[in-house]
Amino acid sequence: MDIEELIRKLDLSAKVRLLTGADMWSLPALPEIGLDRLVMSDGPIGVRGEQWTSADPSIALPSPTALAATWDVELVRRAGRLLAQEARRKGVHVLLAPTINLHRSPLGGRHFECFSEDPHLTGEIGAAYVEGVQEGGVGTTPKHFVANDFETDRFTVNVKVSEKALREVYLAPFERVVRAGAWGVMAAYNSVNGTTMTEHRTLQRDVLKGEWGFDGFVVSDWTATRSTEASAEGGLDVAMPGPSGPWGEKLEAAVREGRVSEEIVDDQVRRVLRLAHRVGALRSADPSPSAGAADGPGRAPIDGTALAREAAARSFTLLRNEGGLLPLTGVRSVALIGSAAAEARIMGGGSAQVFPDRVVSPLEGLRARAGVEIRHALGTDPRVRLAPLTGRVRALFLDAGDEILAEHPLATTEARWVGSLPPDVDGDRLASVELRIRYTPAVTGAHELSVAGAGAFTVTVDGETVFDGTVRLPEGSDPVAAFLAPPEQRVTVALTEGVPVELSARHPAGAFGGMAFVAFTLGHADPSPGDDALIAEAVRAAADADVAVVVASTTLEVESEGFDRTSLALPGRQDELIAKVAEANPRTVVVVNAGSPVEMPWLEQVSAVLLTWFPGQEAGNALADVLFGDAEPGGRLPTTWPLRETDVPVLDVTPVDGEVVYDEGVFIGYRAWERAGRAPAFWFGHGLGYTTWSYDTIAVTGRTVTVAVTNTGERPGREIVQFYLSPPRSPGEPDAGRPARLLAGFDVVDAEPGQTVITTVTVPERAFQVWTAGGWATVPGDYTVEAGRSVADRRLAAVVPVRA
Repeated sequence: MDIEELIRKLDLSAKVRLLTGADMWSLPALPEIGLDRLVMSDGPIGVRGEQWTSADPSIALPSPTALAATWDVELVRRAGRLLAQEARRKGVHVLLAPTINLHRSPLGGRHFECFSEDPHLTGEIGAAYVEGVQEGGVGTTPKHFVANDFETDRFTVNVKVSEKALREVYLAPFERVVRAGAWGVMAAYNSVNGTTMTEHRTLQRDVLKGEWGFDGFVVSDWTATRSTEASAEGGLDVAMPGPSGPWGEKLEAAVREGRVSEEIVDDQVRRVLRLAHRVGALRSADPSPSAGAADGPGRAPIDGTALAREAAARSFTLLRNEGGLLPLTGVRSVALIGSAAAEARIMGGGSAQVFPDRVVSPLEGLRARAGVEIRHALGTDPRVRLAPLTGRVRALFLDAGDEILAEHPLATTEARWVGSLPPDVDGDRLASVELRIRYTPAVTGAHELSVAGAGAFTVTVDGETVFDGTVRLPEGSDPVAAFLAPPEQRVTVALTEGVPVELSARHPAGAFGGMAFVAFTLGHADPSPGDDALIAEAVRAAADADVAVVVASTTLEVESEGFDRTSLALPGRQDELIAKVAEANPRTVVVVNAGSPVEMPWLEQVSAVLLTWFPGQEAGNALADVLFGDAEPGGRLPTTWPLRETDVPVLDVTPVDGEVVYDEGVFIGYRAWERAGRAPAFWFGHGLGYTTWSYDTIAVTGRTVTVAVTNTGERPGREIVQFYLSPPRSPGEPDAGRPARLLAGFDVVDAEPGQTVITTVTVPERAFQVWTAGGWATVPGDYTVEAGRSVADRRLAAVVPVRA
C-alpha cells in the first residue's frame, strides 16, 4: 500500500473532509480511494456502538479500577481481545478507550474509569488493554491527554503543573502506551499551563509525535476543538464530532489563504489513512495483518459472559477478614441487605455506560447457591433518582400528528439516542418519542413514577395524564452533567397488586443539523414504609441469619462523568444501616460496591469487608463464587484507601480563578501519604486472599530481581508480588523531590498448598531516572529494591547498585 499515492489522489476539500466527523461517531467514507467510513465508539468496559440504547446490548466488563485491581496484564489483554470482538460485531473500528488519567484525588468524578494512582501500574495495565484490543484489529485512543484528572469546569480549567511532575507522573502512562503501539490518542478538554490541549503544540507535536515517535492519530474529545489554525498547527489530527465545527470549510479556507500549511493537512490525512489500513477500512490496500487477527484460523470466539465473571472475581479485593469468616462454610442462612443487592451498581455513569443484555444481581447470584437460604431486606435506599422499569418496552417515534414513524423494542424505560436516530426514523418528521410499558404491580399502595430529563414531558397511567409539564435544568448546569445526571420530576399514583397498567412517558424530539439528542428515563418505585422501618426490618433479618451480607453502594449521582464528588461518605443512611446490622450479628460481611474510595466508619465493627468495585454484568455470580470460596478474591488495591476524607493529602479538585494547581508535584497517592507521615485505612497494594504466603529469598542481577514465595496455607492461592524501589538517601537527608519509594514492577503467581514459585522482574531504567532541565538523567547510587504484599508490607530487600 502506498499511502502517499492515495494522498496525491485527493484534492484539498476531500482531505479536509476526512479530518472532521461526518456525524457523531464516524469519519466519512472516500470511495474514490477505497476508504470506508471509520466508526468510533465509547468504552471502556464494553462497546456501545453508534446507538446509545438498550436495543443494542453490549458485554459489560468490570470497571477500569477493577481491572487494575487484578494487577493481571494477561487477563486485561484477554479483556481487550473480547472488546475487539465486540467492536467488530458492531461495525466499530476505534474504541475510545482506555482512560489512563490518574487517581490524583478520590473526589475525581471519573475515578472509577481510571486505573490507578500509580503511573507504572496505570501504564502496564493500559498497555495490556491497548495490545489486546489492537490484536483484534480495532484501534484504541488512550485518553485524556493530559492532566484531565477531575471533572469540575473540565471544558475550561487550566491545570498548572511542573514539567517534572508532568514527565515523571502524568505523561508516564501515555508514554508507556505509545511504546505499546497505540494507534490513537484523545486530546483532553482542559488546558495545561495556559494552553488548551487541542492546541498544545509542545505536548502533542513535540513530545507525543516527535520525541516519542507516535505514528497514530490524535482525536479531540467531543467538542473540545475550539479553533482552526491553532488546533491544526498544535498537533490535532481529527476534530469530533461533525460535520459542523471549527474545521471543515474553515480549515480549508485557512489552507487556501496560507494560514495553515497543506503539509500539516497531508500529515493529518496520512495518520488517518494509516489508521484505516490498520483496522481494515482501506479496501484499496493490502489487508492489514492486525485486522481481524483475533478471529483467525483456529481461534474460537471469546465467551464474554465467562470472562466478565472471571475478571470480576479476580478484581474483588478482600480488605478485612477477621476470624477467617470468608469463605463462608457451613452456612445455612444469609441475610442479604441493601438496595444494591437486588439492583447491582455494575458501572459508573457517563460515556463509560453500556447496556448489557443481562445483569446478575447479588440477590440472583446468591440465590442460585444450592442449600443456602437467602433472605433479602432493602435496609435503606440511597438512590436519588428512581430506577427505570425493565421488561418489554416499546419506544415509539411519532410525527406531529401522532403517526408512528417507527417502533423499537427496549429492555428498560430509558431512552437514549445521541448523535443519530435509528435508521428507519425520519428525523425531519420526528416530533416526539414515547416510551410505553405494561407493568403489573407486586404490591398495593402509593407507587412513585418519575421522568428524568430536561424539557417537556407527559406521563400517563392507562391513558390518564398524571404529569404534563417541564423539567428544568438548574441554572448554570454543565450540559454534559445535565445529560448524565438530569433533574427529575416525581408523581405518586395508586396502583393495585396484580392489576396491570400501561405506563407511558412522552418527550418532544427531533434531529437538528443531522444530529439527534434524545435522553430521558421513566422511573418507578414501589410503596415504601420509610427508612426507619426498612432498617429495623434489616436488623431483624440479620439477627435471625447465620451471616449478614450488606451490599453498600455509591449512586449515579456520586460517581459519574460530568461532575466530581463532594464527599467520600456513602450516600444516604447506609453507614447507619451497617452499624446496626453489625450490632445485631457480629458475623457481618460488608460488600462495598463502589468504583472509588468511600469512608468506612463501621470498619472495626464488621468481620469482613469485600470491595467489588463496579463489577460488570456478572456481579452476582462472581460475588457468590468469592463468598463461598469457589474463587479467591484476587484483587489488590490500585489506589490508597483513606479512613477519613480529612486524612487525604491530595484532595481538592475545585478550580480557583479557573485554575487547579498541582502544587504537590510528583507526590500523589501512596507517595503523598508516606511523605505526609499519615496512615490510611488500607495502603496501595493491599488485599487478602484465602491462603497465606511466605517471602523466602531475593536476588539481584543488574536490574533483574528474582524472588521466591511459598503458599503456606491449606488451599490453592494467587499472590501479587510487588516490587518497590527506594532511591539512595542518607539518614536525615531531605527527599530532594523524590518519593521514598516507587512501584517498579509486579507479577501474578499461582501456587498449590506448600508450593514454592519463583518470579523475576526487570526494573525499568526509567525508575532510576529523574526529569531535569536537560531531560532524563540517571541518578547513581545504591538503590534498595523491596518485595512484598503492599507498599506498607514489604518482606524482602536487596541492593541495586547504579553507577554513573
